[in-house]
Amino acid sequence: MFDGLKARLERLLREHGGSDSRAYAAGLREALVEARFGISEMRRALTATEAELQSERKQLTDAERRGKLAAAVPDPETVAVAERFAVRHRERILVLERKVAVQRDELVLAEREVQEMTVQWRTASGNSGASSASIDAAWRDLEAAGAGRSPDEADRLAADLDRKKREEAVEAQLAYLKRKMGKGNS
Repeated sequence: MFDGLKARLERLLREHGGSDSRAYAAGLREALVEARFGISEMRRALTATEAELQSERKQLTDAERRGKLAAAVPDPETVAVAERFAVRHRERILVLERKVAVQRDELVLAEREVQEMTVQWRTASGNSGASSASIDAAWRDLEAAGAGRSPDEADRLAADLDRKKREEAVEAQLAYLKRKMGKGNS
C-alpha cells in the first residue's frame, strides 16, 4: 500500500518540484490523507489477523481436548484425526504470529512516515503563505525608505523567493527520501 504512496510522492516532486509551493503543499496534503486512510486499513487488517489468531488458538485447544477425550475412550482413529488437526492449527498459529508481528512493524513504519510527511506538509503549507508575507514586508520597508514599487520588479522578487522556497522543499524531500532509502537498505 505504501509503495504506491511512495511512487505518488516521487511523482509529486517531479511535477510540482519546479512549480509553485502551494501545489506542492496541496499534493502533500492529498498524499497525507491517503496515507492516513492506509494506516486505518492497516489497523483493520491487523485487528482481523489478531482475531484469526485467537480463533486458531481456540480451535487448537478444542482439537487437543478432543484428542484427550478420544484417548480416554480408546478410539485411536479419532486420536489420530485430532492430532492431525492440532498439528495444522499449531502451524497456522506460527504463521499468524509472524504475520501479526510483521503487520505491527509495518504499522509503526507507516505511522513514522506519516509523521514525517505531516512535518513536510506543515513546512510547505507555512512557506506558501510566508513567501508572499515576507515579500510584502520587504516592499513596505523599501517604500518606507523611499523606493518605488514596480510590478515587474515585484514579480521578479516573488519568483526568486518562490524558486528558493521550492528548491528548499525539493532538497528537504530529497533528504527525506534518501533517509528512507537508507533505512530500507539496512
